[in-house]
Amino acid sequence: MLNAMIVEPQDNVVVAIEPIAKGDTVTYTCQGETKTLTAVEDITIYHKLAAKDIAKGEPIVKYGEHIGLAAVDIKAGEHVHCHNLEEHRENLEEKE
Repeated sequence: MLNAMIVEPQDNVVVAIEPIAKGDTVTYTCQGETKTLTAVEDITIYHKLAAKDIAKGEPIVKYGEHIGLAAVDIKAGEHVHCHNLEEHRENLEEKE
């Protein structure tokens, strides 16, 4: 049964659609393929967890959008939240 979701194939985080306990199998579909990973810690419903290892400084991608940068190395299955994600605002102003 699915207990997480991913929206865009380039996303590197999945969203828990129910509470997930440490050690549980996280199951989601991406482009029609069912994927699984193991939760490294408890994940609150609607919170993010890493779908793959994410290196420090790498963008966190959710719903196809960069939502911040990894403040530390994050292992697949770890909770991704304010404790390991730093805000990063892109400069969207045109350069002349």
